[in-house]
Amino acid sequence: MIAEINFDGLVGPSHNYAGLSPGNLAASHNAGSTSHPRAAALEGIGKMRANIALGLTQGLFLPHRRPDRVWLESLATDPAGAAPWLRAASMSASPMWAANAATVSPAADTRDGRCHLTVANLMTMPHRSHEWPETLAQLRLAFAHQAFAVHGPVPAPFGDEGAANHMRLAPAHGAPGVEIFVHGVAGGGFPVRQHAEAGRAIARRHGLDPARTLHVAQSEAAIAAGAFHNDVVAVADGLTLFAHEKAFAEPETFYADLRKLLPEVQIVEVPASAVPLGDAITSYLFNAQLVTLPERGQALILPAEARETPSVWSWLQGMAAGNGPIRRLELVDVRESMANGGGPACLRLRVVADPATVDPRFLVDDAQLDRIAQVVEGHWPESIAPDQLADPALWERIEQARAALLDLLELRELA
Repeated sequence: MIAEINFDGLVGPSHNYAGLSPGNLAASHNAGSTSHPRAAALEGIGKMRANIALGLTQGLFLPHRRPDRVWLESLATDPAGAAPWLRAASMSASPMWAANAATVSPAADTRDGRCHLTVANLMTMPHRSHEWPETLAQLRLAFAHQAFAVHGPVPAPFGDEGAANHMRLAPAHGAPGVEIFVHGVAGGGFPVRQHAEAGRAIARRHGLDPARTLHVAQSEAAIAAGAFHNDVVAVADGLTLFAHEKAFAEPETFYADLRKLLPEVQIVEVPASAVPLGDAITSYLFNAQLVTLPERGQALILPAEARETPSVWSWLQGMAAGNGPIRRLELVDVRESMANGGGPACLRLRVVADPATVDPRFLVDDAQLDRIAQVVEGHWPESIAPDQLADPALWERIEQARAALLDLLELRELA
């Protein structure tokens, strides 16, 4: 049975605030702070539990090897000898943001009737550029069934940051839909992370119908304000597009093209006069999970910060009380991730498929989450201060923590 599966990245034991991501305002603001990996991972597990309670199918991606000794070796160094910024880049826990793992096209949209996944190259930021080999290894295990086609990354210099810059609209998860690839052109003082040619290459590789595929530019104002990915200013599910007025470079043209392809689409646009772009970005209003519930209504799974931003919460309450498609609001606490620039949507990758075709080691229920939480509580560091990143004892503890998780999940082939 076809379902939308949310694969959340488990926050890794090396989670820290090194401020490695220009254009990510939260990460820059909190650079040098003490992180709390154990609490962060338990917050993520709590979000997964909340999804399961809503009747959603839940999956899991695993932390990567940290420090990344293989990457450092390719740069002719090691954790002890690397420059501090390079060591920090090798310790990044950013694979937890599974929305950047890959771009996914469901079988209903593709020429060969398989679900296609292209791992993101994440080449723009050094600390993320070395993620894709380990992500690809997990994708090839989780989606080894013939129902899937898993592809390597788009080659440089065409930056690709995965599903964070991709949206899909369809009358049902298993029905043919319209796929939307969002790219940047200019970002003010911040780098543009998604290249237009990356989206075009993925669309061709996945065998999408060009007549039902849109390539849309993100607005320069959004990137310059801190929307380093499209999913910071827009999210889609089912027949609903939820976006800020300033999300796209040419919204009127985009909306007209979308309505031609999908006349029944419902576009919920938040005006800047009600929610300033800055409030939308700091609260991560749009970096929410927009989901279709088993009873067919839609819910918006929001970070707790949305309630703490008056303009955002006022607008959300009015929307939920109205006659639009989104009438249920769910709040989750992912503050440790938020402080590094990742909300609920950043933490998950959506894959539309039959769960029976997925390697069961990557699917979770409450009982499995209980077991994972025990590993986290027993092995994840309680805190990491900036100066601890140079401590060999911390490196060893992080490696042992990941090994314990792999043992629990019987995934030692990823060691």
